[in-house]
Amino acid sequence: MDVRLRGHVSLAPTEDGIALLDEDSGDYWALNPTGAVVLRTLLDGGTSGEATRRIAEEYAVDTATAEHDVEQLVAALRTAGLIETTTPGAP
Repeated sequence: MDVRLRGHVSLAPTEDGIALLDEDSGDYWALNPTGAVVLRTLLDGGTSGEATRRIAEEYAVDTATAEHDVEQLVAALRTAGLIETTTPGAP
């Protein structure tokens, strides 16, 4: 899965993670350090599996919990219209 920010979304690093601004709606999202690791991994071309491994290792959580958290974050960001996801090789 390839992930990219939608064109109307700005990203800024913060002391506590990442801030996302939806410039169309004015909505502001704050991602904690865990969410920041996930989003940065995906935006840098990493897979959800890589994001899951990073979370499991860096935050000492089991893989199933990390995988669930990654899936939930991606779904929430997609539903909010902040990211687009595509499947590599899909038309």
